[in-house]
Amino acid sequence: MENKEQEKGKTFIIVEIIEYVPNSVVIKTIIKKTTGNVTVSSFDSGEALTEKISPFDTFMQVIDGKAEVVINHESFMLDTGQSIIIPAHCRNIIKANVRFKMIATVIKSGYDELPI
Repeated sequence: MENKEQEKGKTFIIVEIIEYVPNSVVIKTIIKKTTGNVTVSSFDSGEALTEKISPFDTFMQVIDGKAEVVINHESFMLDTGQSIIIPAHCRNIIKANVRFKMIATVIKSGYDELPI
């Protein structure tokens, strides 16, 4: 299934464009460009994304429910309306102890690769 961008020039209510699916994480692309992207996601209770390290900062905002974000083994609990910036090059996990929806924005410009 292709993950298309949200239609431009049309109004929408962000929290209503994605549904909860039992036992799933659903991700919908709002904008996808080479310089970054914006996605909206829904997490059913008990679901999580695999731990990862991104080369870019990620701005995350909870738009429904409550999320747990773990950055370098430090846990943050976010309620509806709260946001956090996950720093580039940090281990992170996003967990749903209860179901929630979020917006994630990644800006890819302005970063250099880390030396190996």
